[in-house]
Amino acid sequence: MNAPIQHQAHTTVLPKPYLLFLGDITEKNFAKTAFGLVDWAPELCVGELTVEGATVTAGLERMSPEQAARAGAKSVVIGVANQGGVIPESWRGALAEALEAGLDVVSGLHTPLGSIPILAETAKRTGRRLIDIRRPPPDLPVGTGRKRSGKRLLTVGTDCALGKKYSALAISREFRQRGQDVDFRATGQTGIMISGSGIPMDAVVSDFESGAAEVLSPDAPPDHWDVIEGQGSLFNPAYAAVSLGLLHGSQPDVFVVCHDPTRETIIGLEGYKLPTVEEVIDITIRLGSLTNPAIRCAGISMNTSSFSEHQAERVLAQHSERLHGMPVADPIRGGRSFQRLIDSCLV
Repeated sequence: MNAPIQHQAHTTVLPKPYLLFLGDITEKNFAKTAFGLVDWAPELCVGELTVEGATVTAGLERMSPEQAARAGAKSVVIGVANQGGVIPESWRGALAEALEAGLDVVSGLHTPLGSIPILAETAKRTGRRLIDIRRPPPDLPVGTGRKRSGKRLLTVGTDCALGKKYSALAISREFRQRGQDVDFRATGQTGIMISGSGIPMDAVVSDFESGAAEVLSPDAPPDHWDVIEGQGSLFNPAYAAVSLGLLHGSQPDVFVVCHDPTRETIIGLEGYKLPTVEEVIDITIRLGSLTNPAIRCAGISMNTSSFSEHQAERVLAQHSERLHGMPVADPIRGGRSFQRLIDSCLV
């Protein structure tokens, strides 16, 4: 799916297939790694593992580590992207059990697996691997602001965990079906697990954020597209820094705003109201024009997963009308509205 990244190749080869670990989470939005793998790489997913208190499921068969190993699983993948990227005490026994069953442990969280004594000791004793995805390549440069050849599209959001990765994957797939020369550029742990390469942007030191984005989307032929997975939101008090560095470094010619119309406040930060799509378009153009004065918004990617088909059509039409006819689509539902969005991207 991805061409090798020039300057610093960062390709991850993981032991497949996976047992997906959902821990004890009760908030579906925090399981985006598990859902991303199920939706975009279902052939790699054997089953799911939870601990007491969990109410979220990825729709897979519940399995113990021993059962998963007998079914062919080679690793347990932590399918949770929680706030702070931590591995709580309540998870550690189940992950150690997976090591005992002969599975490697793969994590996209900030906490290094090897820093947890029970996991480090069990892995050493059993000869299993602890694999941390959220580790950027060494020697990343600072951003230069130099205009690069090729074309770039960035997905941006009104918030976190509402469809930036799914939108980028769907747009990449449709570009390819239309005969475009395109690469999906992963910037988060799930995207890296799906595509096999990328840079975990939220693990990059701030001074090197825009430089990492430049490395991720290097010079390319004039007609080549890099479709770049967005991170965070410029309006999120916790994660705006990674969003801005990615915007400046990727220098997008085109951006697509991703939005969940059912969400009213920033996830996990109830005191902060969700921005409007118009606000996101305005600030993205104003900030993005620093490194690409020609930046433009091609349309809106709307997460309508909580609506019926009829309700979704009405919501998409209402938002398009409010935005003076700008394309508004749900890439997962597809249809004519999504084709209009792709047309707008490729203008």
